[in-house]
Amino acid sequence: MSSLLKWSSLPMAGMVSELKFPVPWGHIAAKTWGSPQGRPMLCLHGWLDNANSFSRLIPLLSKDYCYLAMDFGGHGLSSHRPTGFPYHFLDYVTEVCRVTAALKWNQFTLMGHSMGGSVAGMFSCVFPEMVDKLILVESYGFLPAPQEHAMWLKSKRQVIERLLSLEDKAQPPKVRSPQEALQRLLEANSHLTEESGKILLQRGATEVPGGLVYNRDMRVLTHNHDSLTLEQCAGFLSKMQASVLMIIARDGIFNHEAKNTTKNFFNPLREEFQSNLKCFQLAEVNGNHFVHLNEPEVVAGLINNFLKQDQVDKAKL
Repeated sequence: MSSLLKWSSLPMAGMVSELKFPVPWGHIAAKTWGSPQGRPMLCLHGWLDNANSFSRLIPLLSKDYCYLAMDFGGHGLSSHRPTGFPYHFLDYVTEVCRVTAALKWNQFTLMGHSMGGSVAGMFSCVFPEMVDKLILVESYGFLPAPQEHAMWLKSKRQVIERLLSLEDKAQPPKVRSPQEALQRLLEANSHLTEESGKILLQRGATEVPGGLVYNRDMRVLTHNHDSLTLEQCAGFLSKMQASVLMIIARDGIFNHEAKNTTKNFFNPLREEFQSNLKCFQLAEVNGNHFVHLNEPEVVAGLINNFLKQDQVDKAKL
């Protein structure tokens, strides 16, 4: 696979193609759908997932776009970080910069699921002029900071201790049968259907003698986030220029039962989105955390209407 990334090398309309973006520690893997002449959209997957998270949704979306879904470092088919280096949240934001710079995208649409939505939200605030539309699926665009200082310190200690423990007990990846690998994935995430689990495993595991090994870097499990206070989120949102569509699933991770530790954060954050942004749409849909993968038709219409909204507004002028 060529590491030279030019628009002429991207697929024609309706085709799917694999790409690799060179980075100092290896490469960032990605896949594209649609025509290179289409309007650019970058799709960001959730924690421990990969670019296949969008493989059932994108074929249902507007053909006016060129879609590119990337694997974050340590996920899917992307290279792992060098030994001794942890995964920081802002590293993922930087990877978005690397990929879009390689493609020479000056302005584009961002769609993020779960952690990918948090990355997309942060990127949209740090580089507001680059993002025209932001689609958040099962994400509020930011990660809430623990309200107690002791909890914050404990979370950082756990990150460091888990990283050092993983390095101390480094072992080769465990080989599992295809069924065992799928079953373990489904047990770890009850929101995935069996079909969705198989789709993620296509990029999330590699075939070796005796079975499959997971591709993800175990250090990703340290989950080293940059969490924010509500006041910080409000200040950041005042810089955002993108129109925003937020899709929350009724049986997702933000349902009423799941809000026990963060219920004082998300409702006020919704209000900050509404008060700080000229164009903010919130939609609640039936489904769970992986609604975009399990039942993509549930969200495809909402996203398509959002994507064509500016065209409708211009036609009214």
